[in-house]
Amino acid sequence: MKPEEEANEERTAMGENPVETSAELAALQAAYEELNERYLRLAADFENYKKRSAKDLTYRVDAALEGLTCEMLEVFDNLERAERADREGLREGLAQIRKLFGAILERRGITPVECLNRRFDPAYHEAVAYIPSEADEGIVIDEITRGYCMNEKVIRCAKVAVSKGKE
Repeated sequence: MKPEEEANEERTAMGENPVETSAELAALQAAYEELNERYLRLAADFENYKKRSAKDLTYRVDAALEGLTCEMLEVFDNLERAERADREGLREGLAQIRKLFGAILERRGITPVECLNRRFDPAYHEAVAYIPSEADEGIVIDEITRGYCMNEKVIRCAKVAVSKGKE
């Protein structure tokens, strides 16, 4: 006797109808296959979403860099012109280039950190010197390197000299 037939005989002896059990098994198998197919489709959709998102992010970063690069090329072109200028126009040309570059930075949300004659703040300043002066202790008296914020987040702390006060 085949194992399948033996199982049917056992079910019949236990009071189960082998036809009902086969129908239930077929229904469960169909439900399993349907759920498995939905899972595989969903997994494929998620993989496609991840690839699309990565591609979109790369595109946006490249577009932002391209825009910034084009603006920086304006500054570079002006520096080349300044190299060819006579002595009189050089200082004026450099001032114009600095103004142009400052405007580019400002359009990108990059602003300088104001620090002279203000209380030292380690969130915005990096002390590189601590020297006696007429100013009160803890006041920034010299800016060695300017600091910058981008959209109100510090991207470079200002390097400053801080007053010790009078000695």
